[in-house]
Amino acid sequence: MRAPRAGEVDGRDYHFVDNARFDAMVAGGELLEWAHVFGNRYGTPRAAVEATLHAGRDVLFDIDWQGTQQLQQTEAGGDLVRVFILPPNMAELERRLRSRATDSEDVVAGRMARAATEISHWGEYDYILVNDDAAQCLAEIRAILAAERLRRFRQLGLAAFVRDMLGVAG
Repeated sequence: MRAPRAGEVDGRDYHFVDNARFDAMVAGGELLEWAHVFGNRYGTPRAAVEATLHAGRDVLFDIDWQGTQQLQQTEAGGDLVRVFILPPNMAELERRLRSRATDSEDVVAGRMARAATEISHWGEYDYILVNDDAAQCLAEIRAILAAERLRRFRQLGLAAFVRDMLGVAG
């Protein structure tokens, strides 16, 4: 939970709530994951994600390593595909943070001071991408999603299809 940045809209970019509401959401199990990140608290509302998954759609999370660890420990952890996106180098990371022009110098300095710790968790992920070209990185994410959808355990009804194709009784 943090104040909206310039141009962010509540309900579109994030759902901005006060501390009391955030605490109630945590206590009530309303968040799939949550973490303190760079001085703010972020969380993912459970109901919206579960409704989307129930409708047969994929959900892409933009979360830090703490949230990823929490999701891995849930009942959906076995279906989680973890992608870690690295900057091409630390100087470029700092340039990108500054070019957003949404954070104070103190915030940028704090994020850079903690960047190595954040990046040290790369080994906990299934896929590692280097975002030196946004379009290429997006194409790689799409390729990962396509490949993961084709994994045998995600193809519901595949066993029945193969049995029917071979004329084998169920």
